[in-house]
Amino acid sequence: MPDTQPATTQNAAPAVRFQDFGLADSILRALADQGYTHPTPIQAEAIPVVLRGHDVMGAAQTGTGKTAGFSLPIIQLLLAHANTSASPARHPVRALILTPTRELADQVADNVKAYSRHTPLRSTVIFGGVDMNPQTAALRAGVEIVIATPGRLLDHVQQKTLNLSQTQILVMDEADRMLDMGFLPDLQRIINLLPRERQNLMFSATFSPEIKKLANSFLKNPVTIEVARSNATADNVTQVLYKVDEETKADAVAHIIRERGLKQVIVFSNTKIGASRLSRHLQKEGVKASAIHGDKTQGERMAALEAFKQGSVEVLVATDVAARGLDIAELPCVINYDLPYNPEDYVHRIGRTGRAGASGDAISLFTDKEARQLADIEKLIKHTIARLQLDGFAPRRASERRSRHEGEEGGSVQRERSPSRSGSPRREKVDPWFLKPYEPAPSEPREEPEAQAAQTRPQKAKVAALLGGVPKR
Repeated sequence: MPDTQPATTQNAAPAVRFQDFGLADSILRALADQGYTHPTPIQAEAIPVVLRGHDVMGAAQTGTGKTAGFSLPIIQLLLAHANTSASPARHPVRALILTPTRELADQVADNVKAYSRHTPLRSTVIFGGVDMNPQTAALRAGVEIVIATPGRLLDHVQQKTLNLSQTQILVMDEADRMLDMGFLPDLQRIINLLPRERQNLMFSATFSPEIKKLANSFLKNPVTIEVARSNATADNVTQVLYKVDEETKADAVAHIIRERGLKQVIVFSNTKIGASRLSRHLQKEGVKASAIHGDKTQGERMAALEAFKQGSVEVLVATDVAARGLDIAELPCVINYDLPYNPEDYVHRIGRTGRAGASGDAISLFTDKEARQLADIEKLIKHTIARLQLDGFAPRRASERRSRHEGEEGGSVQRERSPSRSGSPRREKVDPWFLKPYEPAPSEPREEPEAQAAQTRPQKAKVAALLGGVPKR
């Protein structure tokens, strides 16, 4: 009978609320403005530990709210130093949050600003690709919380617009990428600028054994928080694979978008040039697409991302610059145009969908050349991805695709094609003279050697007597 059946653990334990952590009323008010009352598992585990001052290594599936897991307790800890003084000296940098990408830095800054909006605390974001002057003005006015990418942070340190001597808390968001993708020298320089006594927090969706070893060199007796199996993918994301030929990949992406009626999807490419080419291909197919990658200026990247969030762009073709930390509300689908070389990046890519408990689809295209990458991914996630047939997809032949695209680019101008490009020989008028067999030229009478030499011997030019050309007598 229902009345006598034992309740599950989730029903037996009362739901944890943010107010149970002892957060200030100003923070709770900001959370209420955002519509948040209950923490996610990583937040419920991390917030009390950070508030007690411990170093933390936090691992959780992407999309579970790690940003609030460290930003909320940081704001709570810094409230003891909050003041409304206009003096910059009263607002030193007390917390530093490092991120690997500009987009993630901007997103974290938005979250910190939203959570601290009812407090006197100041925050700012600094990253490359934009003018330094506004960032310099904000730093000189005084801020307690700085969100930054390592390169631009060191630029400000070199120009003496940033002082980290009073920093109490260091956060490395997406720590595996920070340590594993060439940031280690910059991180070491930054750490040397910080006080020896500080609190260190590292959060990421994936931690390999090598990264854990490196992270432990920066942390002091860290508390490890893992709310799910390491490198796991979310259960609410449906993962499928479609095997296609390399030359039909772009058409397959367009087919999937049309057949599924997708109006908001991120497509991941391994290369910048591949992202640009796929974006142009989709535009020619009538899809509202835009590319975002490292060769784009920061203004172009932010504009493309904002257009995607607003819906004026339906498909965002991106490199892994967009795979880390970007939070697109209710993103229904992501497509892997290329399987990533690094299997951990697969976890981050598909983590752009199915966020905050919502369902999502992760579609991947693969070819025979990517068999090794697929095996590494399935080994990492400990899951075999379903292989399906792409129904209704009839790829055009290469000659048809070239003909169509060249016709679109050339408009009404008719272009002649060589046999190697179009598959059909070009008909041209041929002069019959070129079809005749070779006939040697008729022999001419030979000239006497002396006469021939006389013709070829150079003749001396006559020189005026004034210049020394006096004739011999």
